[in-house]
Amino acid sequence: MSFLKKSSPHSTTDKDLHRSIKNIFGFHPGNLHVYRLAFRHKSVNKDVNGVKINNERLEYLGDAILGSVIAEYLFKKFPYKGEGFLTEMRSKIVCRSNLEKLSRKLGINKLIESSLDTKSSAKSMGGDAFEAFIGALYLDKGYKYTRKIIIKRIVNIHIDIDTLEYLDTNFKSKLIEWAQKEKKEVDFRVVSEKGEKNYHQYEVGVYVDNEAVSRGIDYSIKGAEKIAAEKACNALIPE
Repeated sequence: MSFLKKSSPHSTTDKDLHRSIKNIFGFHPGNLHVYRLAFRHKSVNKDVNGVKINNERLEYLGDAILGSVIAEYLFKKFPYKGEGFLTEMRSKIVCRSNLEKLSRKLGINKLIESSLDTKSSAKSMGGDAFEAFIGALYLDKGYKYTRKIIIKRIVNIHIDIDTLEYLDTNFKSKLIEWAQKEKKEVDFRVVSEKGEKNYHQYEVGVYVDNEAVSRGIDYSIKGAEKIAAEKACNALIPE
């Protein structure tokens, strides 16, 4: 794909991006263009042959890679815990609010290219860019290297697993409480299923007064509900 070609190493902007990634994550990026794409919000869409070029596709890829790495990490760290606990812990680590905090802490939010001002920017912009960065890192360096960066430079340094274990982040309950207060009807529906028995994915939609609000995808219905509920809370409930 032409939009993933390497950028010129002589651009001052490229040098700044290279320096920022090196300072934050401790490695030298190869294909700077794919990282630049990771930080391009949809508000500054660039149309190439009818295709909108922004970080949404990389966000999709990064979400899958991040979830896989965290799932393996938790599986090994907690050898005697059940599927429910592992799913809950993964949700706490990769939830939108936590990724937003990570984005601000790491300085990723300062690298985002957006036409929105800070006050009106989407709540999920930083978290989306974080996931898109993981997708870019995977394309640039491969899975093994990406896993190393996620564990050593993100989880080990910036995520307190012990604190998260006892943190209550029940977005489903929060959403239901909000709906009761606002006298609205909330419904969680499985809208699609795909994959084989051991790799079965569920897509769950959140509907408020019969209108679709958000969707979540996970390897369990409970996990997909948590993701969809968090997205709905971000969209509907003021901070």
